[in-house]
Amino acid sequence: MLVLRCSPFALCALTGLVLACTNDPYPRSDAHSSVFYSAFTEAPKSLDPAVAYNVSDHAIIGNIFDTLLEYHYLARPYTLIPGLAVAVPEAQPQADGRVRYHFELRDDLLFQDDPCFALGQPKRSTRQLVAADVAFALARIADPAVNSPVTEPFSHIVGLRQFGERLEHARRTDARFARLPVHQQYARVGPIEGLRPRNALELEVVLTEAYPQLLYWFAMPFSTPIPWEATAYYDGRKGRPTLADHPVGSGPYRLTRYDKQARIVLDRNEQWYGLRHPEWRAPGATYPAQGEAQDRAAGLLDPRVVGQPLASIKRIDWRREKEPIPLFNKFLQGYYDAAGIIRESFDKVIREERLSPEMRALGVRLNKSVIPAVYYIGFNMDDAVVGVRGGERSRLLRQAMSLAIDAREYLRLFSNGRGISAQSPLPPGIYGYEAGYRNPFRQLDVARATALLRQAGYPGGIDPRTRQPLRLTFDSSDTTAQGLLRYRFFVDAWRRLGLDVRVAATTYNQFQQKVRDGAYQLFLWGWVADYPDPENFLFLLSSEMARSRSGGPNTANFADARFDRLFLAMKTRSNDAERLALIRQLRAVLEHERPWIELFHPEDYTLFHGWLGQVKPTGMAYPTVKYRTIDLAQRAAQRQRWNRPVLWPLYLLLGLALAIGVPAVITFFREQQ
Repeated sequence: MLVLRCSPFALCALTGLVLACTNDPYPRSDAHSSVFYSAFTEAPKSLDPAVAYNVSDHAIIGNIFDTLLEYHYLARPYTLIPGLAVAVPEAQPQADGRVRYHFELRDDLLFQDDPCFALGQPKRSTRQLVAADVAFALARIADPAVNSPVTEPFSHIVGLRQFGERLEHARRTDARFARLPVHQQYARVGPIEGLRPRNALELEVVLTEAYPQLLYWFAMPFSTPIPWEATAYYDGRKGRPTLADHPVGSGPYRLTRYDKQARIVLDRNEQWYGLRHPEWRAPGATYPAQGEAQDRAAGLLDPRVVGQPLASIKRIDWRREKEPIPLFNKFLQGYYDAAGIIRESFDKVIREERLSPEMRALGVRLNKSVIPAVYYIGFNMDDAVVGVRGGERSRLLRQAMSLAIDAREYLRLFSNGRGISAQSPLPPGIYGYEAGYRNPFRQLDVARATALLRQAGYPGGIDPRTRQPLRLTFDSSDTTAQGLLRYRFFVDAWRRLGLDVRVAATTYNQFQQKVRDGAYQLFLWGWVADYPDPENFLFLLSSEMARSRSGGPNTANFADARFDRLFLAMKTRSNDAERLALIRQLRAVLEHERPWIELFHPEDYTLFHGWLGQVKPTGMAYPTVKYRTIDLAQRAAQRQRWNRPVLWPLYLLLGLALAIGVPAVITFFREQQ
């Protein structure tokens, strides 16, 4: 009886719970807050700016660490603008061949509030950012213990490499020195000859030779100023995290929650100079007034935002989504402001390369951008069969294999057509890319490929030594079923020539070991630009960067004296007619020698809800959230419209409550009488 008497009340309580429940994953208090919601799939590897070197890590730390220089948000080709620096410095050639750059920092720049600053002065929570902090950050890049992946390009700074060698020697030979805090170690073995802080705000950087690309590195987090207090305090001891998990920067946002397996939150840094000094109207803290011709039509030069101080978004909230389908569903519910397009829904979202009517009805916008990257199949040029030792025969083999690959079909099958066929290493947006150029060995032509194989001494793909199809190995670090399907596409293409190419799929570590040992013939690889300059693509084929010689990124081990000579002449030139002529000659060498089969430049399709304003895809990994705006009222209304509660279970429960409750009440009163 007790059960029956309590059931109506329990049902009422349950009904109340149903009324209170929604599918909104965020607290009600955030409903009208300027929060940008996004998702990540892989946990960050490191937030240490000297170490972090992948797109997902930079998507986070780029908002935390301001840099001396930045890229103009709207201008294309990519243009450097001042960030923490007052101006973009000019190269000053010296009589001895060295080149000097003079950086001047803005006055009254502060680091974010952090307990580490009490090390320098009790109760202090921040301090002014000075030129010595930039020099300290660059010393960390030279430090072998930090293991920065960008030591090589910064070694153009006079004495930087020698500083690292002195540091390593002192640590190895002097135990007392090795126990000192890092900043004291740097002070004892320093300074670095080519880094000269003139005073608190001025820093001279002297290079051993002309290297104009260095300025691009000053627009990346590697060179962001680092306070010595952060390295001393966040040492991983006594329960404190390391810099890899606790960044201390001076950018527009600061890390306030870091559960890298589930959620990452950045809140606006109220110490950022853009918020403290909007009257400076600094280029990196003010919405730009100029852009490309199409930017005005796209609403990116709206008079209501042009010239306004940044950053209006107060918080960035990333939630981890391991699977793409739940992520995309939450985007459609309005709980993420932006998303990519999952393969399963591509045909529903995109029709004839445009948004489907259903998506347009939701107010969703599509942004497409070609990523400055190239994917390619490489030949190991040290290999006896496909490399230079095979002479003309191997060259003809490489040319034939290149002619057999249809990159457009590959993109159609595996990327929903997102990408453009690559004709050379240079993608669109990079100086030297010419849309009209057609590589004669990157046009599908099986008949010509067959003829070249015959000329190479492999008629019908048959190796005359074995009288069997020529067997080659295609190494892969992708053991997934989808990955094997991709490789199968290429293998099948070469089978049409009579070649027997076999996929050797191993773990990533095993694959890397094969590369280190030179035990490979063909491989599939990609490269995303560090900075928008042709040097950052063509250096991948310079002999100085050969994997077998220096451990560099030239995994094809391509070594060609003419290419090297042209590359050195092109490397340090400004973008003029002579540089373009050199690039065309470099391209011709690659066209003939075929160390790569260039496949495609990927194209990024990103969906944004209509309430997110001032969105322009960059294609490169630099932060843009500070430029964006959110129409909070529109977002709230759309979310409410798209997530109306399903009420029939509620009505069912109410009916059930009445069906049970009314007889119970009648019974109760009868018992009382």
